[in-house]
Amino acid sequence: MEIVLIVFLVLVLLILASCVRIVPQAHAYVVERLGGYQATWNVGIHIKIPLIDKIAKKVLLKEQVVDFAPQPVITKDNVTMKIDTVLFFQITDPKLYAYGVERPILAIENLSATTLRNIIGDLELDQTLTSRELINTKMRVSLDVATDPWGIKVNRVELKNIIPPAAIQDAMEKQMKAERERREAILRAEGEKTSAILVSEGKKQSVILAAEADKESAILRAEAKKEATIREAEGQAEAILTIQKANADGIRFLNESNPGNAVLQLKSLEAFAKAADGKATKIIIPSEIQGIAGLVKSLTEVGSDNNIAES
Repeated sequence: MEIVLIVFLVLVLLILASCVRIVPQAHAYVVERLGGYQATWNVGIHIKIPLIDKIAKKVLLKEQVVDFAPQPVITKDNVTMKIDTVLFFQITDPKLYAYGVERPILAIENLSATTLRNIIGDLELDQTLTSRELINTKMRVSLDVATDPWGIKVNRVELKNIIPPAAIQDAMEKQMKAERERREAILRAEGEKTSAILVSEGKKQSVILAAEADKESAILRAEAKKEATIREAEGQAEAILTIQKANADGIRFLNESNPGNAVLQLKSLEAFAKAADGKATKIIIPSEIQGIAGLVKSLTEVGSDNNIAES
């Protein structure tokens, strides 16, 4: 009897322990009572009625990431390609998530595939390859509206890979190669053009500098010649000044010595002789000087006679 009582007490304790539940952080439990929705348990300790209440679904409230397999799509210009997407979503209403749709992740995957096909069908190949942000935005808006009745909020959609056919990939690679070669040719031509311009500019500067050097040289030569001419003129002026000064000194000395008329007349004769300088063909001599000249000639002849007599 005691054993049965002990077993009964243990079973009661086990049943009571199973009725106490602790909901962890970022989780929510959907509880049903007799098959119908009863409540949503959030973080904390909760007690359910044994054999009546049941935890129908445990919901994770963290943001979740789902990577869908590549989906075949056809562009507006009839190019078939494969695109795989990454979906970021978060459960906002555990009740709607539990009762809104069967297998919500599969439903989101199928909805994502159909939405992607609709969007890509309106775009050509080149637009598809260059409009990732536009496609992501359109998919996010469309999926967020569609999943709202399921208690799911789509935060972000990203196109992970866009895989075109092999022939298209080969054509794109050739196009890229041709574009790189074209850019290389343009850059080479621009480099050659720049080099030619720089060489021309260098020659131009060289000619300008040579002309400026010749100009400076001519200016310096002219200034040197001018300086030499000035110095020569100054030298001649000083020489003339010296001669005139010497003449003035001679005249002053002559005046101071109180010369006679004969000496003055003799000096006048010397002056006429210098004026002739052997170049004049005809000289008119005053009568006073002629007398002096006759006197000088007579004295010279007398001197010659005396020298002959003494001999």
